[in-house]
Amino acid sequence: MTALKRTLVLIASVGFVTTARAQTADPTIGRRLAETTCAECHQIDAAAPDPGPRTGAPSFVAVSRMSAMTELAIKVFLQTSHPTMPNFVLTPDEIDSIAAYIKGLARKERP
Repeated sequence: MTALKRTLVLIASVGFVTTARAQTADPTIGRRLAETTCAECHQIDAAAPDPGPRTGAPSFVAVSRMSAMTELAIKVFLQTSHPTMPNFVLTPDEIDSIAAYIKGLARKERP
């Protein structure tokens, strides 16, 4: 196989893996994870109970409407340790699903 063919096969493989990876985000799973992992400190949607100001944690609706909080920014945030948050160990698929859920709130919950 020539170097060009190997390169094309590699590029095609990476594209396939990236496409398959992007399809693992499931907002329904993200909501369930938010209910079990995040709801103690965050209001996870407009209908969910508000844990109150004691946590200082923003609601997920507010996060979803922040212009700087792209889906990628949410994923990076969830992979980074923060002093005000417990250290959760989430799989990449769980992170993708939570990020998709949060970003989906911006479309659903308009004022």
